[in-house]
Amino acid sequence: MSSPAPFLPKDALMAGVHLPAFSSVTVSAGEIKGNMKKRNWTMVTEIILVGIPTTPVLSHLLFLLFLLAYVVTILGNFLIITLIWVDYRLHSPMYFFLSHLSFSEILTITCAVPKMLVDFLSEKKTISFAGCFSQSYFYFLSGCTEFILFAVMSYDRYVAICSPLQYPTIMTHPLCVRLVILSWLGGFLLILPSTILKGGLPYCGPNVIDHFFCDSAPLLHLACVDITAIELLDFFSSLILLISSLMLTIVSYVYIISTILKIPSGQGQRKAFATCASHFTVVSMGYGISIFVYVRPSQKSNLHFNKILFILSSIVTPLLNPFIFSLRNETMKEALKDTTGKIQTFLKSLRFN
Repeated sequence: MSSPAPFLPKDALMAGVHLPAFSSVTVSAGEIKGNMKKRNWTMVTEIILVGIPTTPVLSHLLFLLFLLAYVVTILGNFLIITLIWVDYRLHSPMYFFLSHLSFSEILTITCAVPKMLVDFLSEKKTISFAGCFSQSYFYFLSGCTEFILFAVMSYDRYVAICSPLQYPTIMTHPLCVRLVILSWLGGFLLILPSTILKGGLPYCGPNVIDHFFCDSAPLLHLACVDITAIELLDFFSSLILLISSLMLTIVSYVYIISTILKIPSGQGQRKAFATCASHFTVVSMGYGISIFVYVRPSQKSNLHFNKILFILSSIVTPLLNPFIFSLRNETMKEALKDTTGKIQTFLKSLRFN
């Protein structure tokens, strides 16, 4: 049975995009469902990313805005990684985990924004199917890893505040390395089953995704078979990841807050709260947005609203994280000030030489 002709939505036409070529191939339906007869599908080879239908002037303004956000995010997170690497005061488990969180933020925003920037200046807003699938995979790999890192960082703060004397013996460097490896491996294994199933589906269009990037739900709805089982798998995977890491974070902070409130001096309480404030702020933003977007059995509706949430989670949050961790952390501010002073001294010495 041949699939209907590809349909290009009205907003895609407004955006000035064009239909890419399709290729006709034969896919055995028995590979998808039992021993059914063979069918002919018109398979998607390119995908149109609608993004935001805009005027040329607005497209250029949005390009400059998102380019600025991307550059600041990359530089800010790279600065955090560099400071943690070079400053001895930041050679502790908390900052070790923070450096990997910053790397994850760089990967997250790099998966989505560069392609978005190209599309703002291009009339043909297309991406190859393989490129689209890869973009979606690495985006969610970094996202899953982030939430596991949130839980790991919560446990680190719990040990530091509730068992300060045992902290050096518990949070050893080998343990920290294993926890980081576990975070990346956990993200990989969590999305692996769904990725394998999605890779085996026939995708026959329409070849239009009404989004800035290849989000999982819109990409999945290009398949020409029943996707209910995979949607439920995505739902339960998201639920397990977010709820388990969130519960560990909540339990850790319950113990942390109860311990802090037992500190007799107000100055001691403020100092203890200050060590957790940055992490708690970032965690609240990350969990709040992601639970709202991804923990739903079906994500086909409200795609326009999801675009706004995507900007918040994938662009705004990585942009704010360097400022949150630097401006609200005295040790980080001191390290930044000292490093800046050393760079200025070095530049002055070069000038006089």
